[in-house]
Amino acid sequence: MAAALRTLELTVRRRLDGVLHGDHLGLIPGPGSEPGDAREYQPGDDVRQMDWSVTARTTHPHVRQTVADRELETWLVVDLSSSLDFGTVGCEKRDLAIAAASAVTYLAGSSGNRIGAVVATGDRTRRIPARPGRVHAQAMLRRIASTPHAADGVRGDLRSALESLRRPQRRRGLVVVISDFLGPIDWEHSLRALSGRHDLLAVEVLDPRDLELPDVGDVVLFDPESGRTREFSTTPKLRADFARAAQAHSADVDATLRRCGAPRLSLRTDRDWISDVVRFVSARRHTFGAPGSRVARG
Repeated sequence: MAAALRTLELTVRRRLDGVLHGDHLGLIPGPGSEPGDAREYQPGDDVRQMDWSVTARTTHPHVRQTVADRELETWLVVDLSSSLDFGTVGCEKRDLAIAAASAVTYLAGSSGNRIGAVVATGDRTRRIPARPGRVHAQAMLRRIASTPHAADGVRGDLRSALESLRRPQRRRGLVVVISDFLGPIDWEHSLRALSGRHDLLAVEVLDPRDLELPDVGDVVLFDPESGRTREFSTTPKLRADFARAAQAHSADVDATLRRCGAPRLSLRTDRDWISDVVRFVSARRHTFGAPGSRVARG
């Protein structure tokens, strides 16, 4: 596992290096390194903060105010329920969820930023405290990757994982939810409550078989979250009904995430997931630092 995580880290760092430039802006006013507004000099002001260009332009002494830096706190909510122990192409969805957690850790965990995780399997929820540093990030990813699989018949519980971030209340930051979002959408209230205090990002991990059934004749399907086994014949009608149901559920998930203010990054086991991350981050690199966002990009 250590070798696999090391290879994953090197791949992520090589492919994502340079995607983001600069750290987030400070969240509170006060002494810091980010430049702020200029104001007229008052007796007692630090002369080292003199803004000579404004002073020359107005002929009155001005000082440049600054905005305090504060580390960004990022929380990963990683859904490792039984529905993610599935994959038909390059890897299982569980592996893709761990890879997504590694990418977010690299993008958001630099420059002293704090990062923590809540890992949920349905039968248990594990919380990893938010701390800075590469050693902590590597240990966190190892703990996520070594999370035991849920027993058969145990349903995922994304709502409880989200609720664990609401109480006790966390400092303002970024919450990244990694899941396949399959099953009942009973987590909207919890995610909407988090959006009132944090910026949100939803990372959806899917396999092609989540969206459509192949024409393979008679098949036996097992649902690990319910423990039920069913035998089907993949007729054209069944395949069409399955595709419509999957599309309708995807539309419901998308609408729910939009109502909660959570951008949706979709990763699939049959695609180059790092390229998808690069395209998503490049498209939104200016959004996370926009005035309407509580947390600038990390």
